[in-house]
Amino acid sequence: MVDKNFGLYDIVEMKKQHPCGTNRWKIIRLGMDIRIKCEGCNHSVLLPRKEFTRKLKKILVKHEEENNG
Repeated sequence: MVDKNFGLYDIVEMKKQHPCGTNRWKIIRLGMDIRIKCEGCNHSVLLPRKEFTRKLKKILVKHEEENNG
């Protein structure tokens, strides 16, 4: 089972790669829909949350939020 604890600005890998040949995506919007941006060609895709969690393969890089204050 895939770890589904993804957050904003995490780098994820999807089950199918983008036509440009890259399979690294950055999450740039969270909500009912999730917008991801291809790290190779900067194309962005908006997916419903349910479809995104089904197509997610794994989280590659977890974004660390800095709380200063």
